[in-house]
Amino acid sequence: HQCAPLHFKLSIYLDIMQKYLLLTITSLFTTQLTAHEDLKAYQLYQYSTPISFEKAIEVMAKSDVVLFGEFHDHAMVHWLQLKAAQRLNEGGNLIVGAEFFETDDQLLLDELITGTTPMKKFKAEAKLWPNFETDYQPILQLAIDSKITFIATNIPRRYASFVARNGIDTLETFPDDALKLMPPFPMPFSMETPGYQDVYDMMGGGHGMEPENFVLAQARKDYTMAYNIGESTEMKSLFLHFNGDFHSADYGGIYWYLNELYPKLKVTSIKVIQAKEVDQLTKDELVGGDIILVVPEDFTRSN
Repeated sequence: HQCAPLHFKLSIYLDIMQKYLLLTITSLFTTQLTAHEDLKAYQLYQYSTPISFEKAIEVMAKSDVVLFGEFHDHAMVHWLQLKAAQRLNEGGNLIVGAEFFETDDQLLLDELITGTTPMKKFKAEAKLWPNFETDYQPILQLAIDSKITFIATNIPRRYASFVARNGIDTLETFPDDALKLMPPFPMPFSMETPGYQDVYDMMGGGHGMEPENFVLAQARKDYTMAYNIGESTEMKSLFLHFNGDFHSADYGGIYWYLNELYPKLKVTSIKVIQAKEVDQLTKDELVGGDIILVVPEDFTRSN
């Protein structure tokens, strides 16, 4: 009988300790879970204000042209591009175009979309980027499944390289069949176009090319893509274009040329920024596009 009180007290003590440990473990687990839930894979902004994906789609849907900038090897950006294409295609008026296809592959693209050329044959003959299957084929497959017109907008790389080595005027001496793959001369150009001075300064150290020629080669790409977008945009259509962020960021490149060539088009530019935390940028950093997409800098890369 004398041991009973001690046994009773010990039982109460053990019960209290068990509950305390359970609460402690639960608290630690909840804290860790909450920390994981707070991780964000991306954040969209409009005028430095966070917006949802659906709001971004609403903005894009009211445009004639959307220039969706990208980092070519960033998986999150490509996933969002695919999701945007799927949502915008619900309007039934979508046209898709991309930097990663050059104009001399247009016939192959048309044959692929219409089903006269199978994907295996297309892959064997088209000039595809190394990460085509992981990052770009899903978008192309959407175009095939939905019969969406897909435009190869970029100048053949060999012609851009020729400009970088020899200057812009030399292209006019090319045969007619080659000239058909490029927009007409003369080409509008200004070093005041956002981004071009940076390219000039970067190439000022040599690299075996005249800095001005290298800038002109980049401009020829932008001009070609803008021209092919503008010429392919139909009344009441929405042209969704995928291009490296450099080609449209800060309203330069393709955006600048579209404004010069087709000023009546309503163009929406999506600029991409990398950051450690996608929701921690300042207002001054969230500039250079109608929509800013911030993605993690340590996200999976394709190559």
